[in-house]
Amino acid sequence: MTIKDTPEQWQVVATATPFRGNKTSVRTDDVVMPDGTVARRDYQVHPGSVAVLALDDAGRVLVLRQYRHPVRHKLWEIPAGLLDVPGENPLHAAQRELYEEAHVKAEEWRVLADVYPTPGGCDEAVRIFLARDLSEAEGERFEVSEEEADMELARVPLQELVRGALAGDLHNNCLIVGVLSLTAVLNGEGFDSLRPAEAPWPARPFEA
Repeated sequence: MTIKDTPEQWQVVATATPFRGNKTSVRTDDVVMPDGTVARRDYQVHPGSVAVLALDDAGRVLVLRQYRHPVRHKLWEIPAGLLDVPGENPLHAAQRELYEEAHVKAEEWRVLADVYPTPGGCDEAVRIFLARDLSEAEGERFEVSEEEADMELARVPLQELVRGALAGDLHNNCLIVGVLSLTAVLNGEGFDSLRPAEAPWPARPFEA
């Protein structure tokens, strides 16, 4: 038996978009169930995101602390951002986010994991990259605003983040998936086992 997620699309007999926001919207679909009944499903339509687990030569992960209003918390996270342009190459988006949020560049890039963070209520897909061989970016720092204006940056040993995740002290989805995936890589087949940075991503197709 192969354990693998597979694409499938059940019949939608009616659809509406009762809310449109700046970046996302809410869609209502009437979906035909296997027994022939019709169930209504409301979900957020999302452009997709990228996240970057940036690992330095000392085994530390670059993290940032940012206020997240929906959950009323300041969360430690890894750099991340939206795929603002339809069809945008996710690697380019990840490189941009690492520069804008941390003023850092990386020479080595791999795909660490692809996830649907909340598939029961949102169609968001996130590609998490592993970035290594870090250095300070050239030029002026990107000017941040709104929640990002209060952002804190730190470099934290990988195992400290693993402990925080398992203790329930850290909650950001991409951070937890990233650090646990990287731990599995380091305890397993190593960096070369990871997919290349421009590996296909059916959830958000792009041009190389």
